[in-house]
Order: sequence, then structure tokens, then C-alpha cells
Amino acid sequence: MTDPAPARLVVLVSGSGSNLQALLDASADPAYGAQVVAVGADRDGIAGLDRAAAAGVPTFVDSVKAYETRDDWDAALAAHVAEFKPDLVVSAGFLKLVGPQFLAAFGDRYINTHNALLPAFPGMHGPRDALAYGVKIAGATLFFVDAGVDTGPIIAQVAVPVLDDDTEDTLTERIKVAERAQLVDQVGRLVRAGWTIKNRKVRIP
Repeated sequence: MTDPAPARLVVLVSGSGSNLQALLDASADPAYGAQVVAVGADRDGIAGLDRAAAAGVPTFVDSVKAYETRDDWDAALAAHVAEFKPDLVVSAGFLKLVGPQFLAAFGDRYINTHNALLPAFPGMHGPRDALAYGVKIAGATLFFVDAGVDTGPIIAQVAVPVLDDDTEDTLTERIKVAERAQLVDQVGRLVRAGWTIKNRKVRIP
């Protein structure tokens, strides 16, 4: 009996691609159950694309400004991702909000990670906002993307204690470490076991 083919991951990036690299490293082990088959970006000249190229993974770039309207960009991004027949699409530091056409195609298999414990502190400055509020526990959330901002069904969360002498930078860096480990672990679980989403509750058998 042959092993099942690995699940197909398309990873979207906007920057350094450290989360992408973690997924590339994990997928080198056949037991992980997934393979990065393409990397998409919203800009040229970023380290994330270099990481993909070094791993021999196909890449594509869809810049918003290359299209007349945001809807045109959304449709093009959806079409490019669809070409690679992904089982799961991973936002790994992708800084653009996708639109209705992308979500119609991939909404139940498009995941993102956020550097706060949602629903607290959504948006671009999770660690800064958590520090300003004075919380004692911060962390990271992995979730399925919906039409809102950091509002989709939650897959997993990891807690990171806030230290008395934390700055935004130190807290952000500690969250990144926990966030990356959670992403790799949960993507593996999702592709190996499957998942259901019902009444906002994500279940992995």
C-alpha cells in the first residue's frame, strides 16, 4: 500500500518569509504530510520569494497596483492560487486582505496567523495593543479567514506570558517563536486528519 500523496500548500507572503521557511523545513519530512507547491506574493524583491526559489518552489507575484481595481487583483490572485490546486492556502505574513472572489474559492481552506489572542487586539498592532492594555498573557491565534479583519473561526491559540520589562519588540519576538511553532504543528494536523467548521467551531479529528 502506497502512502497518500502529501497535501498541497500554497503559501502567500509579503516579507521575509520566516513562517514560509518553517513550513518548507517541516515538509521536507514525508511524515509531515504536506508539500509547499507554490509561493505567491504581493510584491517583488522580498526574501520570501528568495526562500521559495532556493527550495525550488514555483512563485508568482500579484501586486495590487498592477490591476485597475481591487476586484481585478482579487480575481487574479484567486486564479493564480487555483492553478496549483491547493488543499490548504496559508497566509504567512501576507499583508493584503483578500476579497469575495478569493474567499468564495478558498474561504474554508485559507488560514492566517495573528500575533494576539483573538478576539482581543485584532489588526496590525496586536502586541503593542496588548502591552498598552496591560494584559498578563499575550499569544498567537491561527484561524480560517473570513470577510472580516481577524474574525474567522479559530483553529488554535498559544499563550505567551507578558513580562514586566517587555517592550513591543521583545514581546513581538517571543510571540513569533510560539506563533511559528503553532503554525507548523497545526498545518500538519489539518492536512493529516482533516477538519470541519460548524457554528464557528473548528474540529480536527
